[in-house]
Amino acid sequence: MKASDKFVKALENEGVEYIFGIPGEENLDLLESIRNSKIKLVVTRHEQAAGFMAATYGRLTGKTGVCMSTLGPGATNLVTAAAYAQLGAMPILMITGQKPILKSKQGRFQIINTVEMMSPITKYSRQIVNGNLIPSIVREAFRLAEEERPGAVHLELPEDIARENCDSPLFKVTEVERPQPDSSVIKKAVQMIEDARRPLVLIGAGANRKATSVALRKFIDKTGLHFFNTQMGKGVLDENDPLFLGTAALSENDYIHCAINRADLIINVGHDVIEKPPFFMHPEGDLKVIHINFFSAEIDEVYFPTLEVVGDITSAIDQMADVIKRQDRWESDYYAKIKKEVDEHILEKQDDERFPLIPQRLVADVRRVLPSDGIVTLDNGMYKIWFARNYMAHNAKTLLLDNALASMGAGLPSALGARIVHPERKVVAICGDGGFMMNSQELETAVRFKLDLVVIVLRDNGYGMIKWKQATMGLHDFGLDYGNPDFVKYAEAYGAHGHRIEKTPDFVKVLGKCLDSKGVHVIEVPVDYSENVRVLYHELHSKTCSL
Repeated sequence: MKASDKFVKALENEGVEYIFGIPGEENLDLLESIRNSKIKLVVTRHEQAAGFMAATYGRLTGKTGVCMSTLGPGATNLVTAAAYAQLGAMPILMITGQKPILKSKQGRFQIINTVEMMSPITKYSRQIVNGNLIPSIVREAFRLAEEERPGAVHLELPEDIARENCDSPLFKVTEVERPQPDSSVIKKAVQMIEDARRPLVLIGAGANRKATSVALRKFIDKTGLHFFNTQMGKGVLDENDPLFLGTAALSENDYIHCAINRADLIINVGHDVIEKPPFFMHPEGDLKVIHINFFSAEIDEVYFPTLEVVGDITSAIDQMADVIKRQDRWESDYYAKIKKEVDEHILEKQDDERFPLIPQRLVADVRRVLPSDGIVTLDNGMYKIWFARNYMAHNAKTLLLDNALASMGAGLPSALGARIVHPERKVVAICGDGGFMMNSQELETAVRFKLDLVVIVLRDNGYGMIKWKQATMGLHDFGLDYGNPDFVKYAEAYGAHGHRIEKTPDFVKVLGKCLDSKGVHVIEVPVDYSENVRVLYHELHSKTCSL
């Protein structure tokens, strides 16, 4: 069998459904092998977008998303997506082509050391030098991509190796049983919780798994403990729960930090240090922390857990829920007051009719219209903080934001990936005008594949988050403004439907209509970010925690 055919058979053996990317001359044998397979090829308009789509596939399914590019410039265009998946714990395989390695005919034209380039930002990067090694290398790549902590892997297939004949058999795909936490440590954790007076549960990105959601629901129902989450832990438990205190969207000074500062024990479930710390420990402080994760803690000056429960998170929470007993000593009155403050703050101005739209109204309108299982994919900008704080996620992985690499340009491609994975669900991409224009060409991909998709472009004609930082530092407004195209005409040029909001009450109507319509819809929404400084800086900084 030709090596490229063997490579594709190995991908099919792993359950690969889609490959996203842009083939080049060095991929032509692989491309022909894909043509004769069951795998669907999704040709994109930029390699970076292909990587974001593959990463989103991995994030939503837990299976490795696959993307491909040619050598040189195609491969370098995958770097941002590789870092996005690696930092965000999304399983992804990147396949890049290469010139012949057994005999060179073109010197160094377009050739860089892609394997070395990818090594620092992946779990595994390897050049295939013999066709008979393909089955073992592919199996190892998928194993590493999907095991905790998931991430990016890279394989380079040179064109002469792709044409080799090989006869090595495929490897059987086997499930690996995750290590179980030690029962004696489970007992210690339960004792610590029962002995605490103000325990608080933190849900992080590592807990954003389907089985863990079920175990956590059981644990919270049995204990009645209040909980909060990080940005990438949103939706693990329904945020309409009366015990939910909010999301740590800001590093400090939010209402949720009043609750954190009050706690004497934090049960830290699946927090990933890639995200900004939702709390800080101090050597002279009394705060105790139980670290529950697939791996041990990375100790630094602000994080040094009192107890570590290492092993499968779902199993750990399930075992703890089986034996823990609700305690009369647990104090929850203060947390209930914080909950009231958080809810009132989130509800404030959600019906404000100022135009351009303020963030509170924008978030509330999206939540009003989108069904509970609808998926929102966020690009990166000021609106991400507002959605993290104010948007109530009812199900896991329904608010897809990136609080790891936090790359601009991911919102639209992520929505395409989400729509391909879940064609039965409503999907909305929310992008700032800056991030949207970084990968806006993928509108053509969405139109070509006849995806039903809504893209909201928030227009403020500048890099809004950096403007906010600039203002809070007392610096001059400088260097962050730009112009924009007519987004309605821009959408129509791709064959999509364009809409412009000119009155605040129209937004919810237009969004609802677009979600119920076929095709790709782009909604231009002017946004007023003056609330950033007023609320997130002055108002929160002047609040007190003495409720």
